[in-house]
Amino acid sequence: MTGSQGVPAKMPRKEYEHRLEVLHGDLVRLQQWVVHKGLKVCIVFEGRDGAGKGGAIKALTERVSPRVFRVVALPAPTEREKTQMYAQRYLPLLPAAGEVVIFDRSWYNRAGVERVMGFCTEIQAKEFLHQLPGMERAITESGVILLKYWLEVSEDEQTRRLKARIDDPRKVWKLSPMDLKSYSHWYDYSRARDEMFQDTDTPWAPWYVVPSDDKRRARINVIHHILASIPHEKIKHEKVKLPKRQKPGGYREPSRPLKIIPDVSGEPET
Repeated sequence: MTGSQGVPAKMPRKEYEHRLEVLHGDLVRLQQWVVHKGLKVCIVFEGRDGAGKGGAIKALTERVSPRVFRVVALPAPTEREKTQMYAQRYLPLLPAAGEVVIFDRSWYNRAGVERVMGFCTEIQAKEFLHQLPGMERAITESGVILLKYWLEVSEDEQTRRLKARIDDPRKVWKLSPMDLKSYSHWYDYSRARDEMFQDTDTPWAPWYVVPSDDKRRARINVIHHILASIPHEKIKHEKVKLPKRQKPGGYREPSRPLKIIPDVSGEPET
């Protein structure tokens, strides 16, 4: 179904939940294959503020093991880290065998927010973009499956989402002072994005763009693409059976009172 001007209509919640449930089962099978074969998978999510990176990552990881699917969202660098080679603090976080590491923003901070907001010089940004294809080639040649996704949100939809965060107590924490400063730099970010694509979209580490004005559709599409990009098979397991519980052997529940939390489910909301 499509809306005006050929744009797909927003995915209905019921359809989204059904498709996501199926994909979650597929992700569990992928997880088992990654562990079984000792695969090393690195997934990078980038995009403007409000593009939906966090929601996509949550949808991707909510039914798999955090010991296999590990999310990395680094804070601002320390004073010591500022003196290191720029990518140095990211390299130890790359996956070992049997791991999927997901970067909620990555080393590409230098190509985006740092460059636009003046946290690095133009020379540093250009040097980084020049060096990065070689670094990513080394990563992939070491056996890492590297997937890079750019979530693309429109101006109007970004504005709507950022405004929605202001008055929603569930989302206000997402609206940082940096978000407010960067909001006015739409075209500076566009230029930085375009140059980033030009310099780092390589055969061994291509960029994949995810239109994200429809969050549900974006999440379904990116999970489907991840599953299609990592060849895997279903691992056969014996059917699980619960063993018999042991007999009580004289055990009795303790007589001391327990501190049970209050049940507020029947109280009216304030």
